Amino acid sequence: MKKSKFFLLLSLVLAISTFLAACGGGDNAGKEDEKAADETVAQELTMLESQAIPSMDSVMAQDTVSFTTLNNVNEGLYRLDPNQEVVEGMAEGEPEVSEDGTVYTFKLRDAKWSNGDPVTAHDFVYAWQRAIDPEMASPYGPYMMDGKIKGAADITAAAAEKKEYDITTLGVKAVDDKTLEVTLEIPIPYFKSLMAFPTFYPLNQKFVEEQGENYATTADTILYNGPFALTEWDGSTDSEWSYVKNTEYWDADSVKLEKLTWNVLKDSQAAANAFETGEVDITGKLSSDVVPQYEGDENLVKWLEPTIFWLKMNQKNSDALKNVNARKAIAQAINKEDFVNGVLANGSIVANYAVPNEFVTNDETGEDFRAINGNELLPYNVEEAKKSWETALAELGTDTVELRYLTDDTETAKKSAEYVKNQLETNLPGITITVESVPFSVRLDRENAQDYDLQMAGWGPDYLDPMTFSDLWLTGGGNNKMDYSNEKYDQLIKDAQTTLAQSPVERYEALAEAERILLEEDAAIAPLYQRSSNLLVSDKVDNFTYHLVGPEYSFKWTSVK
Repeated sequence: MKKSKFFLLLSLVLAISTFLAACGGGDNAGKEDEKAADETVAQELTMLESQAIPSMDSVMAQDTVSFTTLNNVNEGLYRLDPNQEVVEGMAEGEPEVSEDGTVYTFKLRDAKWSNGDPVTAHDFVYAWQRAIDPEMASPYGPYMMDGKIKGAADITAAAAEKKEYDITTLGVKAVDDKTLEVTLEIPIPYFKSLMAFPTFYPLNQKFVEEQGENYATTADTILYNGPFALTEWDGSTDSEWSYVKNTEYWDADSVKLEKLTWNVLKDSQAAANAFETGEVDITGKLSSDVVPQYEGDENLVKWLEPTIFWLKMNQKNSDALKNVNARKAIAQAINKEDFVNGVLANGSIVANYAVPNEFVTNDETGEDFRAINGNELLPYNVEEAKKSWETALAELGTDTVELRYLTDDTETAKKSAEYVKNQLETNLPGITITVESVPFSVRLDRENAQDYDLQMAGWGPDYLDPMTFSDLWLTGGGNNKMDYSNEKYDQLIKDAQTTLAQSPVERYEALAEAERILLEEDAAIAPLYQRSSNLLVSDKVDNFTYHLVGPEYSFKWTSVK
């Protein structure tokens, strides 16, 4: 593993600053200031992240860190701008859309890969077919395409039934090098937003196949068509990587930053200290014990995300979690108000719902989705939790239940785990929780393998529609990974995707009823909070851009003042 230069530099800076403070600046200080004023400001920044990059293969990526990196070094048909608006990427001009809204024809701009090859419609066809190919076992391909891109669901179903399938039947076609035709199962009102997501990025087939198993394992085994190129990433590195300006990018003139260096630092207080010394320009998200120190500080940037954190309750391995009363007891035994105010203390709010507050509104009524079910679907109620727990123990024929609680190894995750463990063991007699804190990439692997009982997990939207949350829990869905299944739930989601697709009011009502079933009837998950983000951004950073859906950050428009 490559040792990060960041920590060495931080030590040197602290030592040098102490020496200079003791010796004083002397007459040379003014001369140095004059010299600095004459020099052009270096367009370089340093930012912190709490986790390493798990994957740089757009077909295999499934986490925020990977998606954010892909968003900055690659580009699909569209991307989000600083105003959260969908703007053109590889697409040039408005697409031609069929009368029934199911066929889109895109013209591609003249753009190049970082090796000089042109970006073509064939690159999109190859990438999408690769993402839906069951042999790849992409975690996002089927999730993002089934029921949306024509033919995707048939391919997935055939593979599941061990029947032959043909990935070329997917509804994506290169009419010519610069014309891409996409056929949908149904009209999708959020289609452009969907196309900004990394799963739909193009791939250079010749390059990918030349690299074989080595593809996307290091910075040198990837091609880039976005604002930046990735450097100093060897695939095993968990401490440092960089973005450098991609001179082959079609809109390179708009990109001011020459380099953005990333360092992994999991401790928030250490991150804040590094910010104070000037060693970093942007921190990662700060934990609750650090945020209060900066309330009112102009460098503190905060926003309420449409991201919900919940306990996933895996019904595959645990008899206790197969019991609905046990799940209801766990879901209602945690004091969420104390949790967000005392443990998180960062502006996050209690979530008694599965689709975020202040996320999307109905096109016809203008009402927030949350207006249908309200905010109290599965609230904290210790008396009800105890009753459900007693019933569950009787049904299970036992007095004790042992569960493994899987979480990340960050300070915030560890503190959250301690609180949840205490609440459950205090309020539910006979339960024992064993906390297993692991690195982010390990947690993802274990989630994929369903090697956990309880898991603290979060979900941020991939596009602007409730469906980005609702279809997570479909039977056998790629992101379910806890063996939850309810036929009525599945049917409601299917109706919202098909027969109700163009009836906004009825569609929202179906999705709201599905949410009620998920929580009130089945207690499949235990929502805890909707996250508020807090990080420190230096005064010298201009146009720092975060997003509310999909990848978290874009640096195409960021510069140094």
